Amino acid sequence: MRRFIVLILFTLLANAAYSAVRGEEVTYQSGDTRMQGYIAYDDALTGPRPAVLVVHEWWGHNEYARKRARLLAAMGYTALAVDMYGEGKTADHPKDAGRFAGEVRKNMGAATERFQAAMGLLREHPTVNPEQLSAIGYCFGGGLVLEMARRGLDLDMVASFHGSLGTDMPAKEDQVKARVMVYHGADDPFVKPEQIPAFKAEMEAAGIDYQFISYPGAKHSFTNPDADSFGKQFELPLAYDLEADHLSWADMLEQLSVTYSE
Repeated sequence: MRRFIVLILFTLLANAAYSAVRGEEVTYQSGDTRMQGYIAYDDALTGPRPAVLVVHEWWGHNEYARKRARLLAAMGYTALAVDMYGEGKTADHPKDAGRFAGEVRKNMGAATERFQAAMGLLREHPTVNPEQLSAIGYCFGGGLVLEMARRGLDLDMVASFHGSLGTDMPAKEDQVKARVMVYHGADDPFVKPEQIPAFKAEMEAAGIDYQFISYPGAKHSFTNPDADSFGKQFELPLAYDLEADHLSWADMLEQLSVTYSE
């Protein structure tokens, strides 16, 4: 019953606030690369507010990332759907998506610069309190926000939805500033079973404030309503899970609220 109520409240609240949201196309630079993002905020609110970066799945900066930014804006945050590939590049096939994501992962120095460029842009937005910044990510983006936290970027909270857990740069004690939230599909074949205890051990050894929440039966990309069609089209183990989607989103919003009420 509690889960059912959460799902209903989530839908009602999001739909009620959505009409006041304003979205803006933005461009910014990272080195020689032109980045194309999207900022969403509630134009009816006054005064500075916390801000959240939204990092896309391996498909690139698409409408799904923008939708999540608008949902955050409807809940009183200013959100930036970032572009980690440059030029707003997106993929229509897993081969291209894997190549784009792989190019970013191969050069985490450049990836960090791109992420920091997005942070700088968001902090300068007139609706934003520059001292209050968090980040969430999906799939590729989930793994990336965890990497940014490991690198000690000045973030209050990061949340990974069905993201990768492994790293070549484990978190170090006193380096990570962010609270860490991980929302994981228990039946996600892209995360190897041994990576979960390894991730938890890494977080605990570094003394990080973290939570790892696993949803039974949920597969990879469980938050994306298009996951079923992508999975069938490309024969990939992807599946949308409405309950896991709404419960993870509601919990993330609760954790953001706790973070900024402290």
